[in-house]
Amino acid sequence: MVKGKQKKAFITGITGQDGTYLAELLISKGYDVHGLVRRASTFDARTFGSLFGNEDIPLTLHYGDIVDANNLTRLIDRIEPDEIYHLAAQSHVRVSFDLPEYTGDVTALGTIRMLEAIRDCGLSAKFYQASSSEMYGKVLETPQTETTPFNPRSPYGAAKAYAHWCTTHYREAHGMFACNGILFNHESPRRGESFVTRKITSAVANIKAGLQDKLVLGNLDAQRDWGYAKEYVEAMWLMLQQPEPDDYVIATGELRSVRDFLVEAFTYQGLNWQDHVTLDKKYFRPLEVDLLMGDATKAKEKLGWTPKTTFKELVHLMVDADLEKLAIGANSQKTSRGFVSPRSSTGVFEKA
Repeated sequence: MVKGKQKKAFITGITGQDGTYLAELLISKGYDVHGLVRRASTFDARTFGSLFGNEDIPLTLHYGDIVDANNLTRLIDRIEPDEIYHLAAQSHVRVSFDLPEYTGDVTALGTIRMLEAIRDCGLSAKFYQASSSEMYGKVLETPQTETTPFNPRSPYGAAKAYAHWCTTHYREAHGMFACNGILFNHESPRRGESFVTRKITSAVANIKAGLQDKLVLGNLDAQRDWGYAKEYVEAMWLMLQQPEPDDYVIATGELRSVRDFLVEAFTYQGLNWQDHVTLDKKYFRPLEVDLLMGDATKAKEKLGWTPKTTFKELVHLMVDADLEKLAIGANSQKTSRGFVSPRSSTGVFEKA
């Protein structure tokens, strides 16, 4: 790459939680950012903040799908990115039990399609694969590190393990600069509302506003290592700035249960969770993962990365954001402010 030339990054899954934070980070660092968006996708413009619809921002979205290898190859060949961040996946663990074939096609084979596209184009692009703590499944040691054996307990975890090992294979067999980021649970106000943390904070806001009374959940005893997504995407970027490719666990090293998250969110707003929460077996997984807790020592030593937001701060900022969202919604009812169809946007999507 010519010194002083603006770097290009290509992000799959750019409309998701991690993708939007990563796009903001890269643009703040002077990158020309390109993202892959499915034609069927709709999204809230507020998620992109000032990035959306601003012709002065170096952000271009391209229609495509991770299951379409030919289109991926054409896009990568045309864009010629310096860095590729592969975040796209069917990422809901519970849903993966209902859609195992689809999960394998998107989450596992989607990674192969990306790696093959890079190889077919002859690019020297650096590649980041979004691996997951769900690969550890029924854990064989605690805390989990980069050398802990994988033992997945869901189609999602198995698909991520496949993608992880294929990324390692392409690095070793083809000399690609390919990194696996083994990210433990990371949340934010941009987390999808079908995920338990956001389901909780959204319910707290609704209950506080008198719009909801009951919240139905599954297993409250599952324990996870929860961090702040906005900080975790910085680790992704740092991995691709190193002289050599490697794999890294990104985690806080603290273990909290779903019940802990629930109590903190409700207590923060002066509510008793037991007055509002009921359990339903349909929200339990066929195979549960009891605990996941990572050791990010390697990331601290080699990347200089450490988490900054505490568990309590994370819960509070998510609740605050959902309360603010309700307030904004109340002030803009019967208008479409903030929700934009990609077809009506300007300055973001690539011109056909």
